Amino acid sequence: MRNNVLAILALIVTTAMPAHADDRPVTVFAAASLTTALTEIAERFESETGIDVVLSFAGSSALARQIEAGAPADIFISANPGWMDRIEQAGLVEPGSRHDLLGNELVLIAHGGNAAPVTLDAQTDLAAELGQGRLAMALVDAVPAGIYGKAALERLGLWGQVAGQVAQTDNVRAALALVAAGAAPLGVVYASDALAEPRVSVVARFPAETHPPILYPLADLANRDTAEESAFVDYLSGPDARAVFEAQGFSVLRP
Repeated sequence: MRNNVLAILALIVTTAMPAHADDRPVTVFAAASLTTALTEIAERFESETGIDVVLSFAGSSALARQIEAGAPADIFISANPGWMDRIEQAGLVEPGSRHDLLGNELVLIAHGGNAAPVTLDAQTDLAAELGQGRLAMALVDAVPAGIYGKAALERLGLWGQVAGQVAQTDNVRAALALVAAGAAPLGVVYASDALAEPRVSVVARFPAETHPPILYPLADLANRDTAEESAFVDYLSGPDARAVFEAQGFSVLRP
């Protein structure tokens, strides 16, 4: 009799449990420069699969520190290999899951849709271009876009001209917003950011040799492993995601 009661209880518990004991959505921590493209991709993925995706955008440095502190992210896409290195060295990356997903370009933008082009070389008087205004950049010692931008300006011999006029922001989209609003006449952002904002113009492109390659590594984090997050990782390398990324100014590195 006791065995029958236990069997009935087990059946009740099993029936009451959801199909997936861990049914929370896939949570993605991604660099702020991915906001426009990744939002569109996630919406398409959700529509096609019924799997919910939660996106959290910020500077890669801030996201990496949140992951280190135990934030419940499933996937991390950084705009800089260094911050992914830090997460991986801490043992927070699922072994074998890391790969370079995207590339990008670094550009100088100006307020307005028809700003005059600027020549970027060692003879450029960038301070004169700024006048009394500010050069909007992401944090130059922490956020990838700022790190790349400072490196490029130093390589061109222009950093000394403008270092005192740099308005540093928490992430690259905040720098873009300053220029779009006219609060700063010039800014350094990614090409993908400039495409997403009609109120700015690209007035120059930084030569690739002036800064380290701009790479976006992706990794599945080691806190849990589900079919849903694997499906989204695979989707990010598929043809639908590729089309969105390329339309937003990224180069897709993984076939």
